[in-house]
Amino acid sequence: MQKVVLKISGMTCSACSNGLEKYLNKQDGIISATVNLVMATAQIEYDETKVDRKMLDTFVKKAGFKSLGEYTGKEEENNHKRDKILFVIFGVLAVVLLYISMGHMIGLPNPEFLNMSENPINYAVTLFVLTILFLIYGFDIIKNGFKNLIHKDPNMDTLVAVGVLSSFLYSTYSMIMIIRGDNSYVHELYFESSAIVIFFIKLGRYLDGISKDKTKEAIQKLVQITPNKAIVKIDGVEKQVTIDEIKKGDTVVSHAGDRISVDGKIISGKAHLDESFLTGESKPVSKKVGDKVIAGSINYDGYLEYEAEKIGRDSTISQIVKLVVEASNTKAPIARVADKVSGYFVPIVILIAIISFIAYLLLGFGVGEALTTFVTVLVVACPCSLGLATPLAIVVSEGKCAKNGILVKKSEILENARNIDTIVFDKTGTLTYGKLKISKVVNYSSNLDEEEILRITGSIEAKSTHPIAKAFEEYLKEHKLGKYNIEDFKNLSGLGITGKVEGKEYKLGNYKILEHFGIENNDEKIKEEESKLAKKGNSIIYVVEENKIIALIGVNDLVRENVKDVIKKLNENNIETIMLTGDNEETAKLIAKEIGITKVIADVVPEEKTNTIKELKKQGKKVLMCGDGINDSPALTSADIGVSVNSGTDIAMDSSDVILMKNDLSKILDLILISKKTIRNIKQNLFWAFFYNSLMIPIAIGILKPIGISINPMIAGIAMTLSSLTVILNALRLR
Repeated sequence: MQKVVLKISGMTCSACSNGLEKYLNKQDGIISATVNLVMATAQIEYDETKVDRKMLDTFVKKAGFKSLGEYTGKEEENNHKRDKILFVIFGVLAVVLLYISMGHMIGLPNPEFLNMSENPINYAVTLFVLTILFLIYGFDIIKNGFKNLIHKDPNMDTLVAVGVLSSFLYSTYSMIMIIRGDNSYVHELYFESSAIVIFFIKLGRYLDGISKDKTKEAIQKLVQITPNKAIVKIDGVEKQVTIDEIKKGDTVVSHAGDRISVDGKIISGKAHLDESFLTGESKPVSKKVGDKVIAGSINYDGYLEYEAEKIGRDSTISQIVKLVVEASNTKAPIARVADKVSGYFVPIVILIAIISFIAYLLLGFGVGEALTTFVTVLVVACPCSLGLATPLAIVVSEGKCAKNGILVKKSEILENARNIDTIVFDKTGTLTYGKLKISKVVNYSSNLDEEEILRITGSIEAKSTHPIAKAFEEYLKEHKLGKYNIEDFKNLSGLGITGKVEGKEYKLGNYKILEHFGIENNDEKIKEEESKLAKKGNSIIYVVEENKIIALIGVNDLVRENVKDVIKKLNENNIETIMLTGDNEETAKLIAKEIGITKVIADVVPEEKTNTIKELKKQGKKVLMCGDGINDSPALTSADIGVSVNSGTDIAMDSSDVILMKNDLSKILDLILISKKTIRNIKQNLFWAFFYNSLMIPIAIGILKPIGISINPMIAGIAMTLSSLTVILNALRLR
């Protein structure tokens, strides 16, 4: 199974994106396809045994659009300058056309050879030629309109194409009748309607294009963060190369003022780096040998040599761009509702236009007036604003989230986050820094001293990925103790770890590991010591040699800096907070009390964490789970929204829906607030889109003609453009 995001050319409205999406999803070998109108992309998941990349391009072409290849996030050739020149040229031609066709109505002088009364043939042919130019200008609209009609997915372009060509063909017939000598047809020419409708739709799309590009700024800025060139050191000589030439393992050089070129590890030098683009933290971070560097960081003041580790698509920036693009290509449920409505809307509008045309003829009106009404209904009802209402707001909000260090993997999260009423936090590494230290060792061994016990436990813990292991690693480094060779290492999820040192088996873990191996703990002194350690906020590790408890080790953790404020604000927003941890209850309750969490569920294994989340959901709660470890992955997946801190394990981040790049838990509340504002904005957009169509279609039909209110195709084109602009400007307020 493969996934690709393609750049698509030729989409102009929600019905376009819907039509392409439906067509792609019908093809054998395509597992799922989601088309994004604003980003002009299609995210396709496909079976590579049945479909290849070339076939995907062919499918897109058959649907009436063009694939421009894989979307990379790099700004494609900017056509706005060309579009602007064409717009100016056709703006002048539009004025000329309107002057010739309508100038006499307001008393403006017309050249005699173009006078409709004295030279009707010259008048008609001139309008015909000018309109042909506009049809060429809008050929993409007409072509797409009829292609979608053929595929039984009529869209906005279909409405325009049918209306414009109907008006043009009837006017052409009238021109032929004039040439044949029937000058009465001079009043049945509607060339200007066809031309000006195309002009205003092109204007609307030109403005749309500029506005849509603004919504992509967050992604473009991320892409542009990494420099195009870098300096590598080969055999002691510095050489400038392009980013694409860097390979894993290369030694890359960074001078003061340079941007870091690729993700890597410092092997020489020290400096302060600005990583604010990623973390949001404006304060420079001190980096030394052994520390990681991220592509795009700015080297303030030092000389660094670092080994290239993650290049190209594997780099942090590329992964962020990929996540943001993929998120913008998923659809929130509210977007699917708008898409469904758009799918029914276009055929209904065509039907209304046809009924209006027939009704006008039956009521005794002329063909010209019936045709004008037909075209006006089609043009005024174009669902462009309806199509932009949701995706534009989603893309703007996702850009805002990315800029603030909140990586949202699916756009539906932006809809669902506003409903969260319960947040479940893991303790170690989430509410705390996970930077544990050994606070106390209680030795019950008759032949091993404290240092030897820590050397044995540290050697076994070195095989583990649990945050507690880091405390032992730091101890061994600090005391310059070598590690033993470990045999038969096993990780017992939620209990602890085991391993053999020089033939003896050691078991390390919480009290549940004793139960697991049937080890009795009847010593009251051990129980008393455990209680004392727990009351001081320690996580407790039992050290068992063979089947005998030889030590208790207390490991302490530090609470994250702003956790108290985060919990307080969440409580003020009526969001219940729960601590869910595999740690012992006494320790957990001590930390919970310190930070303001009242409900604690402790001593749980990963399976119990998942069951707890499921039970909360059964109670009707909307649950967000925030964690960082492998143990949290099933629970993160089970929650309505899974949030991982960036310092967490890869598997936890893969299981989550949201990644907090700065490890700042206050961003959870920001996510919820952004979600609320986004959905409010979408609802406003949909209201204006529906209100506009509900209001304008009856006026286009002519219901208000008795009181002197009516519109023609030109006014309809202007109104449609203004409708789209209203939605665009409202969505951009989220920025």
